[in-house]
This record gives sequence, structure tokens and C-alpha cells, in this order.
Amino acid sequence: MLRIYNTLTRKKQAFRPLHDDKVGLYTCGITAYYYPHIGNMRKYVMDDVLKRVLMHDGYTVEHIENVTDVGHLAGDANTTDDKMRVSAEKQQKTMKQVAEFYFDIFRNDSERLDILPPTKFLFASEHIGEMLELIGKLDARGYLYKIGSGMYFDTSKFRSYGELTGSTFKRLNEQLRAGARVERVEGIKNITDFAVWRFAEGKDMIWDSKWGRGFPGWHIECSAMSMGALGEQFDIHTGGVDHVAIHHSNEIAQSEAATGHKFVDYWVHHEFLVVNGQKMSKSIGNVYTVQQIIDMGHNPLALRLFYMSGHYRQMLNFTFEALKNTENTLGGIYAFIGRMAEVKNTKKNVDAPEFRKRVGEARKAFFKSLDDDINTPEALAHMHALVNEANQRAASGKLSRAEAMAVIKAMLDFDEVLGLRFADHATANKAPLEEDIQKLVDAREAARKAKDFKKADEIRDVLRQKHHITLEDTPGGVKWHKA
Repeated sequence: MLRIYNTLTRKKQAFRPLHDDKVGLYTCGITAYYYPHIGNMRKYVMDDVLKRVLMHDGYTVEHIENVTDVGHLAGDANTTDDKMRVSAEKQQKTMKQVAEFYFDIFRNDSERLDILPPTKFLFASEHIGEMLELIGKLDARGYLYKIGSGMYFDTSKFRSYGELTGSTFKRLNEQLRAGARVERVEGIKNITDFAVWRFAEGKDMIWDSKWGRGFPGWHIECSAMSMGALGEQFDIHTGGVDHVAIHHSNEIAQSEAATGHKFVDYWVHHEFLVVNGQKMSKSIGNVYTVQQIIDMGHNPLALRLFYMSGHYRQMLNFTFEALKNTENTLGGIYAFIGRMAEVKNTKKNVDAPEFRKRVGEARKAFFKSLDDDINTPEALAHMHALVNEANQRAASGKLSRAEAMAVIKAMLDFDEVLGLRFADHATANKAPLEEDIQKLVDAREAARKAKDFKKADEIRDVLRQKHHITLEDTPGGVKWHKA
């Protein structure tokens, strides 16, 4: 049974969905105003792993992901303008054009990282009616008040406000007043109050409402769209750790104030990715996109594997050295799968039932680790142990066809969750290399025989980075594998 850490209860809990065989999953999507970076994409990869684990465990997953194309204010104080509006003005485009451009990039990056698409993407601008309906319920129940800039939610009226953070309404307000989090909005009652509808004039992404012309607040969008698609109560809501104190706390407050019952059963939050030990920052120049990683010659699936090398609730430090090491590891796994396919096609050796039993044990340990709060580092360790044992057995000539087939089956089973496209390498029959690539392989082999190892390594790097070809030196000659 899957056990998952629930931010709301601050402990691991056995996962029990509202419906026996169906899971409602909502993931906070992008605000489509700028290029998504590799820190953003870590969260979506790990959401994808969670989803794949649920599917592997036999659940049908109804997965909803929002796309914020209006309403995400640039600051928590609700005093700044909409990020989408600012981006559109800078680029002299409509907000819809900006959103479509960056959403297309996000979808492309997701495909390169082998992220399964959600059941539905929901664009905020297409669900204004549901948001206005939810705002109307909150207003009728006395949770809202009007000031010059818009309609605001009175957090003092929601008794359990701040529960997701492990704090209380009183303590949060005291802490925020003592800190430098916000510039106080004129007319606001409590520093934690937030806008559900911002007054504004204009034509681009501005709507009429009974309270005045304007646009929705970011928080109301997720509440209205998630409940509209999954119901007033659903199973899992994910997001980054930066959403706990504000965005998700506000979602809970307004959703439960409107419905009178629990909003979400399990809250899953992902830690940050840092680069060379530092927070990503444009001023430092350490913000990278998936496209930039590819342009540098790296396989995006190596980035996916790198993400999984750390637990989703732990900060992960990205370095190019670590990425290169992960890429070498991935190439080695692909080569291993190719070797298993070759053994499968050879004459039958003496089978060892105890080794096939070991394969089954490794498979069981792999999925047991994933069911323990999606522990990908531990699961990968079990997979690598199996790879090493099978390699040693193959090198000694003891691995049988039946054993190789069992290993391949286990690796493909692992990949249902890992998403590293192992099946592309599970055949020993490969088409010839293109002529220019074959020349590089031959040149590298000639350099190796001439003991010019520096040149041989340089050619190997070119093959790996530019052509995604991994070479393996064996007693029978050099073998190549497509990475």
C-alpha cells in the first residue's frame, strides 16, 4: 500500500482514496508568462512519478492541471500587477498570445522529459464563470469585504486558517508583521487577507462582475477549477513548498469556507532545486531551461533521472558534473538492456532459478520503496544492484536466456514509473549507424588502438552529446547503444 507524506498532518499516511479504484489528482500548473526552468520542471517530473506509481498500483487517475493565464499577482501583498499583464505589455502582445507561446514551450519540455499529459489542462481565463460563482458563495456567507482595489477574503473568519503551515491565524499575522513579507494593502483588515477579485479597467482579460469590472485572484482560480473538475472534495493536491504558506493555505480557506467541508485529503509538496548550492536567480545567471540543457548536448532523460536521484521532499543540488555523471549512468543502463537482449537471442544456458528469484526480489524491493512516500533514490539503488548482479553473471557466461528475459521484463516494469524509455533499447537488432556517425565510431576506435586516449575520449563525448550514442568496449569489439 502506498504511504505518502501529507503536509496537512505532517506525517506519512496510508493512501486511501475517496473511491476505491479512482484517484482525483490536481497539480498546480505554470503561470505562462515566461520560460519554465529546470527547477520548475523537477516538480512536474516528480508529479509524473507519483501519478505513474498510482497507475502502477492499479488506480485510474483523473489528473487535472491548471494553466494560469490571468490573475497571478507578482507579489504576495496583492499590491502589484498581474504577471501575465506585465509580460504582455513588455512584449507588446495580448495576454492570450503570451500564454499560448510559453504553454507550448512547457508542453514541448514535458514531452522531452517523458511527462505523461494530464487528463485535462484547464486555462484560468476559460473558467471565469465558475470563479465568479465561487466568489458569490463566499460573499453570501460573509467571508468577503470590499476595498478600493477589489474583493478580499477575511482570513480572521476562517477558524483553521494556517493549519497547512502548522501555525494559526494569530501567529501567522504576528510573524508577518514582524517580517518583511508584504507591503500592507490600503484598507485591508488582516495582513493574511487576499484578493479573490481585483478591480481593473481595460479590454485584455477583464470581465464584468456584480462587484465591478476586473479579473480573478490567483488563489480563487485553483479552487474553482479543481473543484469544478474533481468535485468539492478530492484526493491529492500537489505543488511546490513555496505554495504552502500562501497559495495553498488560501485555497483551503476559500474552498472550505464555501463548501463547509474538507477540500483535499492529501497535500504533496516538492522541495526546491538549487544550482551549485545557490538559489536560481537571473542576476546570478544560473537559471537554465530544458532547451538550454539540450543545446549543451545533454539528453533530457538524463535530467529526468537526475531529478529522481533525490527524494522529492529534499532540496536537490544541480551541477553539470552531476548531470554528466547521471548521463553516463543512463547510457550504461541502456547498454545493459541491450546486452540482456543479446543474451536473450543466444543459445540457452543452464538456468539458475535462484537468480530469477533474485530478480523478483529486486522488483518487489523497487516498488516497495516507491510505495514508501515515492522514495526514488532507494528504488533506483535496488535497480542498480540488479543491473550489477546481472552484468557480473553475464560477464562470467552464466546468464541464461530465461534469466535475461526476466531481467528485461523487470527493467521494463521499472520503467513504467521511471519513464526513461527502456523499451527503445530492449532489442539486439539495430539498424546500421549513419555514415558520418560510423566514421566517428571508427575514428574513436583507431585512436584507442593508437593509445591516443585523450582523442578517443573527445570523440566519445561528441558521440554522446551530439548524437546520443553510447559506446561500450567489449572483448568482442566496440558496441554502440542509442541513448
